Amino acid sequence: MDSLSVDVAVVGAGTAGIAAYRAATAGGKRAVLIENGPYGTTCARVGCMPSKLLIAAAEAAHGPAKWNAFGLHLDGTVRIDGRAVMDRVKRERDRFVGFVLGGIDAMPAADRIRGRARFIDDRTIAVDDHTTIAFRSAVIATGSAPAIAPALRSVGDRLIVNDDVFEWNDLPRSIAIFGPGVIGLELGQALHRLGVRVLLFGRSGHVGHFSDSAIRSYAARAFAAELPLDAALEVRSIEQTGDVVMLRYRGSDGDERTESVDYVIAATGRAPNVRGLGLDRTTLALDATGVPVFDRHTMQCGTHPIFIAGDASDDRPVLHEASDEGRIAGTNAARFPDLAPALRRTPLAIVFTDPQLAIAGARHIDLVPGSFVTGAVSFESQGRSRMMLRNVGLLHLYADIATGRIAGAEMIGPDAEHLAHLIAWAIQSELTVAKALEMPFYHPVIEEGLRTALRDAKLKLDATGVRAAA
Repeated sequence: MDSLSVDVAVVGAGTAGIAAYRAATAGGKRAVLIENGPYGTTCARVGCMPSKLLIAAAEAAHGPAKWNAFGLHLDGTVRIDGRAVMDRVKRERDRFVGFVLGGIDAMPAADRIRGRARFIDDRTIAVDDHTTIAFRSAVIATGSAPAIAPALRSVGDRLIVNDDVFEWNDLPRSIAIFGPGVIGLELGQALHRLGVRVLLFGRSGHVGHFSDSAIRSYAARAFAAELPLDAALEVRSIEQTGDVVMLRYRGSDGDERTESVDYVIAATGRAPNVRGLGLDRTTLALDATGVPVFDRHTMQCGTHPIFIAGDASDDRPVLHEASDEGRIAGTNAARFPDLAPALRRTPLAIVFTDPQLAIAGARHIDLVPGSFVTGAVSFESQGRSRMMLRNVGLLHLYADIATGRIAGAEMIGPDAEHLAHLIAWAIQSELTVAKALEMPFYHPVIEEGLRTALRDAKLKLDATGVRAAA
């Protein structure tokens, strides 16, 4: 077995791992990047990029659905070529992956170690049976994997996860998706608009990633108006029968139903890849899910020379946070024990459905009751939204009573990705509601809806009589 001694050992070559490696080497340290699976990052291979390519095709296919309302008429029908759709998705996906691989190939070959890593102790990692690495610091950046509910495993080879969708050569005729969260909603709506018969199921009654009950309920109604969605069903049985899956369930309306589909997608969340890392052989403190306890501003695990970043931390599983965490972890791994706490950006999460879903800053559940007011706007009568026949949505903006500052927002609506960015920037800039209302708003634009919510929040802040609200 070969032996190495390095300053920083990074386990996992995804977005966070690559950022950690680059930060460590930029700090003048000898670092190695250990990877067991394919290079390319979750985002580029099976996440952000291919899913948005599929959504783009679905949006194009759905466009004519509104033509009649504009006085436009299509003589004939739109024909969806599933093979052509998936060919473009995979071709462009491979292009994005190629950019990542180019960066990997540019790294010194000696810094890239292939194999499964496991900790032997607090200072040593073994890679398969071929290399032992002694390190001064280490970064855990092993990402996450789809979590599959035990009840779905009886489906056999007709059970897939979202990663598998982007290897399809053609679109299926029908599919059932369990989990109306971020992944389930994006895939479900896209496949529905591309002509696939979609059944979207949940158990908790929740739709999306919202904590504000009013926004959550609005989202459930909006998506149920377009595609079959039951967010609170009870599965009686689910099993593979030949080339189909038979589902028997009791719907939220109390009716018993039986359906058959070609495939079942488990979109019931993702779990951090920490099993099999040998963390039990370290002295790290682990939480109930086996993830090391860490400091969000340094990414350090306890007081150890071990850091964690990206989806493996099970904190904010989105690409820009993984990149930030990797940079913070790699920088501090190189500096250890002289750590440098880093600025963490305002939380921002976006779901690319139609209408879009977004959360910026604090969620409703994060705020202390009585400490904030809620400014609201419905997009159903908002001028620009109605012009474009995209007038579905509701935005709740939360403002802190003591300071008058914007604290957060949850929303469903047109161009929520842009509104959420504006709100996140305002929060990070510590803008008060009053200062935000001094900013320019053109007419007619969707952003005027945000101004309506700000005005509503300002009225409610003024009504509290707290001077800071002005």
